[in-house]
Amino acid sequence: MKSLVIPPSKTLQGRLIPPGDKSISHRAVMFGALAEGNSSFSHFLEAEDCLHTMQAFQAMGVLMDYEKGKGKITIHGVGLQGLKRPSAEINLGNSGTSMRLLLGILAGQKLEVVLSGDPSLSKRPMKRVTQPLKKMGAQIKGSADANFSPLTIRGGNLRAIEYDNVLASAQVKSAILLAGLQAEGTTRVIEKLPSRDHTERFLYACGAEFKKEGNVLHIEKTERLKAVSGEIPGDMSAAAFFIVGAAMAPGSSLEVENVCLNPTRTGFLNVLKRMGAFLEIHMTQELPEPMGTIRVEGRRLNGTRVAPEEIPSLIDELPILMIAMALAEGESLVSGAQELRVKESDRIQSMVQNLKAVGANAEELADGCLIRGVSHFQGSRIQTHWDHRTAMSFSIASLMTQGDMIIDDVTCVATSFPSFFEEFERLKKNR
Repeated sequence: MKSLVIPPSKTLQGRLIPPGDKSISHRAVMFGALAEGNSSFSHFLEAEDCLHTMQAFQAMGVLMDYEKGKGKITIHGVGLQGLKRPSAEINLGNSGTSMRLLLGILAGQKLEVVLSGDPSLSKRPMKRVTQPLKKMGAQIKGSADANFSPLTIRGGNLRAIEYDNVLASAQVKSAILLAGLQAEGTTRVIEKLPSRDHTERFLYACGAEFKKEGNVLHIEKTERLKAVSGEIPGDMSAAAFFIVGAAMAPGSSLEVENVCLNPTRTGFLNVLKRMGAFLEIHMTQELPEPMGTIRVEGRRLNGTRVAPEEIPSLIDELPILMIAMALAEGESLVSGAQELRVKESDRIQSMVQNLKAVGANAEELADGCLIRGVSHFQGSRIQTHWDHRTAMSFSIASLMTQGDMIIDDVTCVATSFPSFFEEFERLKKNR
């Protein structure tokens, strides 16, 4: 555990190219491994979570050319049925995406594999994935009816199902679609609220038997996937810390380049606009993933309400949005965000607890929070609960703090944004 003392500053100034998108980097490795031929990607995210995904497939016989620090990776695909049984259990660290999507892939493999993780991942619910995969024919064992890792999965001989994705979870949807690639019949996933669609974009690009009709996703058994290559756009969830920080700190001026503008990832920008933020957005690429530049200037923001139907498109950005709400004029309400309780920490509880510690007016609700804005924060010690987004959110909060912000553990940030503090030091300025 490594703590960090962050003295107060005032603004963010300059230019940021965010690290490669975490969600897309995970899927680049997964689809590259299952494709036939070689898939090459630049701007790959070299964070612990994505490296765990990479190491998992290496353990199952997939060769990769990867040089640390270069952000370039080539995956030598083995095909949809080419994975080999690993010699030991696969430890996925703190990566819920790795575990849930791997379960979907392994559901159709005639292998027995044990998936484990660190203490935090071992507390995160997996039944949302294991239950539908069992209905498809996978054999999965683990504590609490396969709700918690370590999980032992034996796949093969899958049958199609129809699944209503009531949680609006991209991880659950992706696991079922990946299993559906290997199942007899047509697997259907119904989405009343759209969640991240990176998996669907890869399915299209790799030539899977996949289509979308309205709010229903259809996947049929696919014999082969073709290799794909390209540049991974900058991670919007990583950039969000700096975008929100610049928007809420008067006098800031920030330009974020080559960032993913996929509409299933930009919900927090709509919230910032409602709060009165100054944002200019310029699209530079539309396919296969929208990408562009965002310019931000800081000012005092206004309170707003975040409705349940907005949550899927901004679930990872809610912690930093809560920081902005705590400094906004008036009252803000977040509802329908109960999914935050089963992230790396209970983010509703931990964010409200830490907001109160810095002098904010915040109240915990069952599915969100009620926040009344203050003009500034007081320095305090922040308990991250080993949650990278909590650590980064309160680091950004130091822009509007009187006194030092002490983050009790910053090592967790390496799971998603290893260069965060380096970028923060480079961009923060005193007026």
